[in-house]
Amino acid sequence: MKKLFFALIFAPLMVCANETEVHLDKAPARDAAGLQNGAKLFVNYCLNCHSASYMRYNRLQDIGLTDQQIKDNLMFTADKVGEPMTIAMRRAEAKQWFGVPPPDLSVVSRSRTSEAGSGADWLYTYLRGFYRDESRPSGWNNVVFSNVAMPHALWQLQGEQVMGADHKLKLAKPGKLTAKEYDSAVADLVAFLQYVGEPVAQTRKQLGVYVLLFLAGFFVLAYALKREFWKDIH
Repeated sequence: MKKLFFALIFAPLMVCANETEVHLDKAPARDAAGLQNGAKLFVNYCLNCHSASYMRYNRLQDIGLTDQQIKDNLMFTADKVGEPMTIAMRRAEAKQWFGVPPPDLSVVSRSRTSEAGSGADWLYTYLRGFYRDESRPSGWNNVVFSNVAMPHALWQLQGEQVMGADHKLKLAKPGKLTAKEYDSAVADLVAFLQYVGEPVAQTRKQLGVYVLLFLAGFFVLAYALKREFWKDIH
């Protein structure tokens, strides 16, 4: 229990110590089709190591998918659409392979929000900032998170970047996608991770609009009632 307490207290400080102060690029907004593509990318490239255990497959109905589409295209490690998006890899094995267990990504977008930008901006810059570094155990490093333990899971799509003498990233080997296509795919994936962090965000915003409209209408009625009560005094 004591180990868990200190891990929860000091883990964020250890993470911040490894992060590099860089400019964060703005993550583009995506529509329902982008979210669906982001879900596909997450399942194919992230869900092997990273879980999203606070998210259930059937919540993907919110982004326009049917249960059958979810079963046919996105469920490889679960049997029922009501199950959470978990992984089969054990934490002890993951720690042995990667040095640290890959974190759950349910709220990664919200946890990365800072003065430098939103969590979506951080993820968008991070996933485009990997470069080859043979001094690292995985062979990869990152301009946003220096000495990162995570390998570049999307390297086949982006290709291999290297750090130039001018401290700028350059594409040494092209991937399956062009730079523009890769940026678009990352934007889809980041939008999906942002959605996973708060699936009811859109409903919350709509509810907020209704509440403000109600308060505006109630203010008009209250003001009219006040004038009616006080008309004889004034």
